[in-house]
Amino acid sequence: MASQTSKSGQTSKAGQTSKSGLLFSGSDWDFKTLSRAYEAIEAIAIEELHLDIYPVQMEIISSQQMLDAYSSVGMPLMYRHWSFGKHFLYQELLYRKGGRGLAYELVINSNPCIVYLMEENTMALQALVTAHAALGHNHFFKNNHLFRQWTDASAILSYLDFAKGYIARCEERHGVAAVEAIIDAAHALMEQGVFRYRRPPKLSSERQREGVRERLEYEERSYNDLWRTLPRSKDGTKASGTDLGIAERKKTLKLPEENLLYFLEKNSLVLEPWQREIVRIVRIVAQYFYPQRQTQVMNEGCATFVHYTLMNMLFDRGLISEGAMLEILRNHSNVIFQPGFDDPRYSGINPYALGLDMMQDIQRISTEPTAEDRDWFPDIAGNGNWRETLLDAWANHRDESFIRQYLSPALMRKWRFFILADAASEPHYEVASIHNERGYEKIRAGLAQSYDIGASRPDIQVVDVDLLGDRQLRLEHKVKNGITLEEAGRDATLRHIRTLWGYEVSLAAIDAQTGGTLNERSTSQIGE
Repeated sequence: MASQTSKSGQTSKAGQTSKSGLLFSGSDWDFKTLSRAYEAIEAIAIEELHLDIYPVQMEIISSQQMLDAYSSVGMPLMYRHWSFGKHFLYQELLYRKGGRGLAYELVINSNPCIVYLMEENTMALQALVTAHAALGHNHFFKNNHLFRQWTDASAILSYLDFAKGYIARCEERHGVAAVEAIIDAAHALMEQGVFRYRRPPKLSSERQREGVRERLEYEERSYNDLWRTLPRSKDGTKASGTDLGIAERKKTLKLPEENLLYFLEKNSLVLEPWQREIVRIVRIVAQYFYPQRQTQVMNEGCATFVHYTLMNMLFDRGLISEGAMLEILRNHSNVIFQPGFDDPRYSGINPYALGLDMMQDIQRISTEPTAEDRDWFPDIAGNGNWRETLLDAWANHRDESFIRQYLSPALMRKWRFFILADAASEPHYEVASIHNERGYEKIRAGLAQSYDIGASRPDIQVVDVDLLGDRQLRLEHKVKNGITLEEAGRDATLRHIRTLWGYEVSLAAIDAQTGGTLNERSTSQIGE
C-alpha cells in the first residue's frame, strides 16, 4: 500500500502547475500529480472557505483492499472476528456480480485524517474525492461538536492497535471460541452500548493503556470469591447484611443506566478481567461511531458542498480542463441523484442530495434572500457571510437540529415534501401535510424527527438489580407510539445480556406516556 502525507497549513500556491497551466491533463496520475492537486485544493479550502482540518494521510488502495476495509467497519486496524469475514464475502460477491459498486474513497475520523483513494480512479476523480474527503469530511470531523465531545481522533488508531493485539493474545491464552462468545454478545448489544446523554470516558492514552495490563494482572492475582461464599439466608438467597432499600441501591449503582455494555463491564459478577476488557473495547468502538449516525446528512452535505465549490473554483481559475470538469460533474451528479418516491429505485432520502441542497440554500439565503426567507431566517437572511454561517452550522448541529433550524419553505417546495399519516386501524394512508403555508412547520418537524436516532432506536435501560439478593438484572424499554420490540430480536438480545451478566435478566415494556407495564419477558421464559 503506497501512501503520502501532507500537513495542513503548509500549502503551496496553485501556480505550481504543468506547462499548460493545468493541475493535470488526461486520466492517468502519479504521486507527484496527486500532491500538486492536493496542495492547490487545500490552499483554496483553507484560505477562501476557511476550513480547519487535521493533517492528511492519503492511502492508495486496490478494490480488494477497499472490500477488506468495508468488512472491518472502515478502520485500518481492527480485531479479528468471524462477522468481518462474513461481511467481506457478502460485499465481494455483490461487487464481482455487478450488484454493487465500491466507494471512490473512504475517510477515517483520526488525527492524522486517513483518506483511502482507489487506485482505479482517474485523476479527475482523485481530485474530486480528495476535496470531498480530505477537506470536507476532515473539517467536519475536527469541528463538529458531536465528534469533539464523543470521540478522540488523536487516540483512536493507537487504541485500535492495542485492541487488536489484546484480543489476539486473549485468543492464544483462552481459545478462539471463548473470545468469540464474548465478542458475539457484546456486538449484539452495540446499539445499546453508547452514552447518549452524558459525556463518555475519554479513550485511554498511551500511559493509561500501559496500565491496563497491570490492572488486569492485579485483578487476576487478587481475585476474591466473595459472592460465592456469602452466607445464605433462610429463604435460600444470599444475605445482604443490611437492607439499603431500592432507592439507595439504585443511587449506589447510578441507576437507571442507558449504556448496557458499560453497566455489564463494571458490574457483572461472572466476567473475568480479560472478558471485561473485551466488552470495554467493543463499547469504545461503538461510541466512536455514534456521532456518525447522528450527522449523516450534515457530514455528507458538508463534504459534497466543499468538493462542488472547490472544483468550480479550480475550473474558474483555469486549473482543470473542461473535459476533467465534465467528468467531475458526471460523478457529482451520480452521487446526489435522488429518485422520486414513486420510482422503483427509491430507498429513502439521499443524504448527499439533501445535505448539498440545504448548504446551497443557506448560501442563497445569506446573499440573495427573499421576503419569505427574511420572515423564516431573520438572523442569517442577507447577512452576506455565507461562509461563516455554514461554518457555524457545521460546528454546532446534528441532522435533527440542522433540519429543524435551516430547512426552508423554498427547499420544501423544490423537493415536494409531504407527510403521510399511517394509522394501523385504517386501510389507507392519509396525506396529512403538503408543501404549502399550512404544512411547512409540520413537514420540517416531521423530517427532523425522522433523523433523531433517540426516537428511532429502542430506549432500553438498566433500572434495578440486587447484587446481594437474587441478582436478577431488571431492564425497562420505554415504548413510544405503541411500537414494541420484535419478539425474536428481543429474546435473542436477552440471551446475549444473560451471557455477559451470568444471572436472570428481565425486560419490561413500559408505556412512555402512562407509565403502565405492557408486557414483561425474562430469560427463564426463553429456551436455549
